[in-house]
Amino acid sequence: MPLQVVATITAKFGSEETISDLLSELVAATRTESGCLAYELFRSAAEQRVFVTIETWQGQEDLDAHMQSPHVQQAFAAAGDHLAGAPVIHPLEAIV
Repeated sequence: MPLQVVATITAKFGSEETISDLLSELVAATRTESGCLAYELFRSAAEQRVFVTIETWQGQEDLDAHMQSPHVQQAFAAAGDHLAGAPVIHPLEAIV
């Protein structure tokens, strides 16, 4: 069964566009990864500093490989001081 994941990334005040640009660049590279079935990026309409990815991976191993990929590591390094906190990643378990 595919692994569904939701991640939230919050930019510091004034860094919204920097984070938006970094995450937008990450999308194209991520979509080409082995095991990536879907990867979408959203910005909260209620809080412009909050970005959300909704992801579908073939399995946990694919998500783990994604997190260690050079483009993710580079994005985290570049985002550094522009983030309000660490990204929060939620692998999901179906209830029904």
